[in-house]
Amino acid sequence: MFTGNLLLAKDGVFPVTRDGEGHPLSSLPASGFPFPGTIQGEGKLAGVPSLFVRLAGCNLHCAWEGSGCDTAYAAQPEETRSLPVEEIARVVIRNLDRTRHVVITGGEPLLQAQGVAMLCRLLKERQSLVHVTIESNATLYDEEVTAVTDLASLSPKLSSSAPASDTGHHVTRLRPEVIQRYIARARHHGTDFQLKFVLAREEDEREIQELLAALHGWENEDVLIMPLGTTPDMVRRNALRAAGVAIKNGWRYCDRLHLALFGNKEGT
Repeated sequence: MFTGNLLLAKDGVFPVTRDGEGHPLSSLPASGFPFPGTIQGEGKLAGVPSLFVRLAGCNLHCAWEGSGCDTAYAAQPEETRSLPVEEIARVVIRNLDRTRHVVITGGEPLLQAQGVAMLCRLLKERQSLVHVTIESNATLYDEEVTAVTDLASLSPKLSSSAPASDTGHHVTRLRPEVIQRYIARARHHGTDFQLKFVLAREEDEREIQELLAALHGWENEDVLIMPLGTTPDMVRRNALRAAGVAIKNGWRYCDRLHLALFGNKEGT
């Protein structure tokens, strides 16, 4: 069994008000609330109180025109923390209170699949009602991780996400066979998944249609269209175009509630 550490981005487990022993922290979390937890801002569970675990490192280098990666500090980190999985689990459990949703995100969590699988197992062993979401760019698959998660939140990257100086991004950004494995497992085991796309330009609609045509087992309600933007103003400027594409195709529009509530602020 994996017994090592997980590499966390600088906001780590958030928002929390207690350490792993249950002792109060000396300052409020970035949310500003005197209690742990925040709101899931995207996807099928938008609006649901949640705790986040943000891991460091990513295998892609996304950069949309006019907007970089909204978690670049985690994807290509300069500041990280390495913590034992056991300690991370203790911090999460001490801060759940009435919250039952835990979101493991990044960066790309599947780069640390063994540690993520162990963390999920510990959480479910100690808090049987916990719901675990894994947020991934859908280029990597791990059976142990998917076996202990309830929602696979998949964000396939379209060609509009390619950086100006291509670092192999186009070669690795889209793996339909990996996405199909997530769908097949969810359908077979009664768990859930979502396909969440950032809409940056008109051509993205056709790319999404082509990808979906190559996949099976999904429903329109599993497809979420999200406006490009790392600030509330950018999201508003792009929202109608994303909503139009969603309506026209029978897909779901996906807002970014955390930006509306907190702005582009780490740890919220």
